[in-house]
Amino acid sequence: MWLLFLIPACVAAVLSCLRLVRTTATADALAEQDGLHPPEAVGIGLYETAYLAGGPDRVVELALVLMAGRGRLHLAHTGWTTVVDPRGRSRLERAIVATVGPEGQCRTDELRRAMAGHPTVLEMGARLSLAGLATPALIQRSTVLVVRQVRHALLLTLVLLAAALALSGFTGGDALAPLAWFSLPLVLTAGTLLMARVDVYPYTRWASPIGQEVLREVRPARQRGLADDEERELLTAVAMNGPAALADPRLRAALRPHRT
Repeated sequence: MWLLFLIPACVAAVLSCLRLVRTTATADALAEQDGLHPPEAVGIGLYETAYLAGGPDRVVELALVLMAGRGRLHLAHTGWTTVVDPRGRSRLERAIVATVGPEGQCRTDELRRAMAGHPTVLEMGARLSLAGLATPALIQRSTVLVVRQVRHALLLTLVLLAAALALSGFTGGDALAPLAWFSLPLVLTAGTLLMARVDVYPYTRWASPIGQEVLREVRPARQRGLADDEERELLTAVAMNGPAALADPRLRAALRPHRT
């Protein structure tokens, strides 16, 4: 009876671990190629810092905060964005104004989702990836997915083990056999997750190992008060930490996801 529970546990464990190994091999190969490109190939400004720290969503959040702070947008705490000045000062700002639409107002959540996949933001990520500073978005997403699959396989094994023991009525020494066999997928998935902490975890971040070194150089500069002015210090904090760094509670509320 308990063998019927063991088989799916083993299948889930083996398949998820194989996917993780294959994804890691692909990521390593891309990392070697990216290492051929010098980091100096891309200028590291506030938007690039935001991408390395939080991906496309962080870039959009930074742009919204910058435009709101300079009076070009109004971000309402109710979850709406209104264009105040339609003249964008950069390509990204013009893209945001165009995405809001001719009515000049739209839901902030919809604007954020649309801009996260906008070519302007995606091209920034591509340039950072070519410079070896960012993990390619496809690799980042697939790595997060396969790590989650291994974690789910581990939880599934525990659930199936508990179900097998409960339904089969094993007690005492009778439970040793199923425990011994179920330990195989448990050891496989748990061991894979432990190794993933070292070999795979860097690929779950938007910044590559080199990009993470760049971010570490940004943090001390802000903490030592070396920013040009208060605005740049605030924007740097948002780029590194997201809207949580904002002191204005209404602005934080405006950038918080809203249910429609």
